[in-house]
Amino acid sequence: MFISVPIRDFKDLILDIAPHLGKDTTVIDVCSVKVYPVTVMTEALPDHVEIIATHPLFGPDSISRPDGMTIMMNATREVHGKFSFWKQYFESKAIKVVEMTPEEHDRLAAKTQGITHFVGRVLKDAGVGVTEIETLGFKELLAVIDQTCYDSWDLFTDLQNYNPYTTSMIETLESAIENVRSKILRRN
Repeated sequence: MFISVPIRDFKDLILDIAPHLGKDTTVIDVCSVKVYPVTVMTEALPDHVEIIATHPLFGPDSISRPDGMTIMMNATREVHGKFSFWKQYFESKAIKVVEMTPEEHDRLAAKTQGITHFVGRVLKDAGVGVTEIETLGFKELLAVIDQTCYDSWDLFTDLQNYNPYTTSMIETLESAIENVRSKILRRN
């Protein structure tokens, strides 16, 4: 059973379905954060339910890209041996499988997906947009804005609020901005 709901609705859904899951059930989540859903599933789902945590690092806006797709996987609770089946299935579809812990995932995701979405929203909020004199680098920034702001505000806030490492990422980014700014001001 694949679970694909907004992160903020994840716990309620898991609590609703938990009493109804049979002995051969495997639950696979596809949340963009991992520590939170894994904690919810391991606490709420019966011991006879196999749990596989995944994060497909592609979506409707990137699935057709020619540079390949990647999925993060974690065998959170192995009961029925389904992890190897799903890993082989994804690999057979030319999807690169990266195995890691939920903590490793969220730490890296804060520095990749989290910062990308954060910067995209900040740039849009700053009024960055199309001009008549765009460099290639600027066009790539516009693509980041378009790609990240295409997603819902709820997804953005869930990515930031449910990943335990994003607060630190934002603080590091703010510090780096201030550091670069102070270097510029010292030159004047």
